[in-house]
Amino acid sequence: MKDPGVLSRIGELVEQEKQLRSSEGRSPLARQNVERLEEISIELDQCWDLLNQRRALREVGLDPGQARVRDEDTVENYEQ
Repeated sequence: MKDPGVLSRIGELVEQEKQLRSSEGRSPLARQNVERLEEISIELDQCWDLLNQRRALREVGLDPGQARVRDEDTVENYEQ
């Protein structure tokens, strides 16, 4: 996926997250919504990681197409 596609997906996920969180104010989130928020969080982390990989590869003169979506364990356990 190229940068515009990744950014578009990030936008879609952020919008879904906003919709779920706005319903939270009216009543407690249903279990399926809590699970969906967790899925969105993981996918957002994967998208940002992919975008960062692509940018880093481009910066050093390599093909950004070499970047790959990393698994959940990898992106969720980064040292920050």
